[in-house]
Amino acid sequence: MMDLDPVLMSRLLTTITLVFHIIFATLGVGVPLMISIAEFIGIKKKDPHYTMLARRWARGFVIPVAIGVVTGTAIGLQLSLLWPEFMQVGGNVIALPLFMEVFAFFFEAIFLGIYMYTWDRFKKPMTHWWLSLPIVIGGAMSAFFITTVNAFMNTPEGFEIGGDGFAAINPLEAMFNPATPTKVFHVLASAYLTVAAILAAIAAFGLLRKKTKEYHKKALKLTVTLTFIFAIFTAIAGDVSAKFLAEYQPEKLAAGEWHFETEGNADLILFGWLNEENEPEGVIRLPGLLSFLAYSDFNAEVTGLEEFPEAERPPLWIHYMFDLMVTIGVFLLGISFLYLLLSKLKRWNENNKFMLWMLVLSGPLAMLAIEFGWIYAEEGRQPWILRGYMTVEEAATTSPYVGWMFVLFLLLYIALGVIGAVVLRKVFKNNPVEDELEKKYPTIEKGDK
Repeated sequence: MMDLDPVLMSRLLTTITLVFHIIFATLGVGVPLMISIAEFIGIKKKDPHYTMLARRWARGFVIPVAIGVVTGTAIGLQLSLLWPEFMQVGGNVIALPLFMEVFAFFFEAIFLGIYMYTWDRFKKPMTHWWLSLPIVIGGAMSAFFITTVNAFMNTPEGFEIGGDGFAAINPLEAMFNPATPTKVFHVLASAYLTVAAILAAIAAFGLLRKKTKEYHKKALKLTVTLTFIFAIFTAIAGDVSAKFLAEYQPEKLAAGEWHFETEGNADLILFGWLNEENEPEGVIRLPGLLSFLAYSDFNAEVTGLEEFPEAERPPLWIHYMFDLMVTIGVFLLGISFLYLLLSKLKRWNENNKFMLWMLVLSGPLAMLAIEFGWIYAEEGRQPWILRGYMTVEEAATTSPYVGWMFVLFLLLYIALGVIGAVVLRKVFKNNPVEDELEKKYPTIEKGDK
């Protein structure tokens, strides 16, 4: 490990950290909204099943929040240890959003503690529900601030170049750079979509095991409805993002779509592979659709990859990441729409085994789409760490000990993953929802559980 390239090892360590952390970051953003919605419906309908959903989701939410603290701290540590040149140059520009992200996280965590401690302590249940809103806001603001840092790396603004680096820094202009609106929109929409799909998968699995039928039916109907809603928002965010890329990062769009020559009425390329001459084969071509996605005009001219120096072109394999992300997004939209359609058609049983297994599959697929999307976003910025100003190689540490850091952090993430899974299993297996419903709401008939 000592002899490996420190730049490569720095990239690999950052990759495994982000791949692991993004799971808990996504849950941290999305779960609070689901809890708040479930509790609100439970109060308004006077339905204990929805209230129990909020209780159990909140109880499980504490575990990923705790793990997210560790992985988030690891990211902050690695920014300084692995990318010292980047932090020396750009650290004072991104310091404000990094600080505000920590503040937003603690804001969320404090109100989560208050929310968990105050169940059944108010005469009016709505008083307790109001406490869920700061958790939702804190999660969203945490995502907003950290996403502005990533946006800045893609479209850096808010500074001037001085003799010793960046000067005349305007931190607000740096935060609200051109990439911020589309990236924040996409991050929030996809986080809510992913969490809704994961919770739908859990409910569908519960129905397949024939446990607490009424409880899981209501959970499934709610989460699939939210999956469908946020799948639409995520599709809109993807469309907006494509238009942003066409204007500000055309090389990323061109690499992701294997669009080599500048031309109008450009085809959207799906799937396929590249031959030895880097020519697409086995692809599905949708005539003019890339031009439409980029500029809302089927005849618009889209910049090809040939316009950029070879050293500044992103890797062409990001096309597969884009395809996988979009394919899963379409699957989530389609399966949630089909379930809701079947629920309206009385002749069909929407809770049939095939549909339930498809919904079980949608949970892990949604999280994979998040991972694929971030890989596309980060690799699509290569070779830059700060687009147009600093390459990844220039920013990385030269320390020969990064390999050992990689091993230690990998062991840490494996331990955290195993501990988190074991604790979550204990929390719910030792406290089945049937027993909790009977204990908390004894007036519910057994058949209604």
